[in-house]
Amino acid sequence: MDIQKLLKLTIERNASDLHLVPNHYPAIRINGQLIQLRTLELLTPKSAEVMILAILHEEQRENLMVNKELDLSYSFESYRFRVNVYFSKGTMAASFRVIPKKIKTIEELELPALLHGFTDLHQAFILVTGPTGEGKSTTLASVINEVNTKHSRHILTIEDPIEYVYSEAKSLVSQREIGYDTHAWSVSLRSALREDPDVLLIGEMRDYETIAIALTIAETGHLVFSTIHTNSASQTIDRIIDVFPAHQQNQIRIQLSLVLKAIVSQRLVPNITGTGRLPACEILINNSAISSIIREGKTHLIDNVIQTSSDEGMILLETYLYNMYMQGKIGKETALSYAIRPKEITKLIK
Repeated sequence: MDIQKLLKLTIERNASDLHLVPNHYPAIRINGQLIQLRTLELLTPKSAEVMILAILHEEQRENLMVNKELDLSYSFESYRFRVNVYFSKGTMAASFRVIPKKIKTIEELELPALLHGFTDLHQAFILVTGPTGEGKSTTLASVINEVNTKHSRHILTIEDPIEYVYSEAKSLVSQREIGYDTHAWSVSLRSALREDPDVLLIGEMRDYETIAIALTIAETGHLVFSTIHTNSASQTIDRIIDVFPAHQQNQIRIQLSLVLKAIVSQRLVPNITGTGRLPACEILINNSAISSIIREGKTHLIDNVIQTSSDEGMILLETYLYNMYMQGKIGKETALSYAIRPKEITKLIK
């Protein structure tokens, strides 16, 4: 058993992830379900280490030993994988996320048509949020690729690592990978404005400095897209504000209220046949009411505004799940189990 055979098997089984954890069987994730490949050999600490080190060059190996974890991208048979190598109980382990060869369109992903409007903006701050593995990167790649094919702009992406690779179209696309093209998020973001971007994709807003610079770039007349690990639109606002020291939070509320255009919180839910997953979204559009709520720190009111502003394209996750259920796309149990506000979904689904 070698790493190439496992990667090939992952692709052939149409899996989204491959996991190598010592003292377990290799495991793949299909339609959100983790499956251990018990027909293969049990991974030993040594066999896992040999397979993982086989995809790393010398500098990556050194970084791994120093930092005890490593993010990278890896190409195999025209596919790309986002890889995280880490240590578990003193042994080397890794997770591989398959990056599809083709960037699907908004329609192919069955995302809300409202996302098309984001591609025509010139200045805005747009966030796609949700837990790990819920399709945030795929959604953003679809939006960015539409910008690439529709407009003549300079698109700058800063990622850790680079996931989707954009084909030559109308735009100029510069893609920078942390650790390969630049040393750190803060360094690359501080130099971003000197690279004359029209559109900036920040792979993930991880800390205070990244968020602060992203807000400033959006404020200076750029279209900025990014992700953050939050469950809902209101939680996203709170997370951004809470990252900052108390004495800065009023200033950040004002800044965010001015530059924020939209938050799309996303989940991937099993379809009615169990053969695939579909995106379920919560959408916040920044209007005058939302802007006032952000400035005044009354984020507990956001859900009510979303519920009463469907004419502007806003929708709660529970309403979105209910609509999918009524359209026969997902089952009742799926709608109920993926809701984050149980009372709201039980009101809709009796």
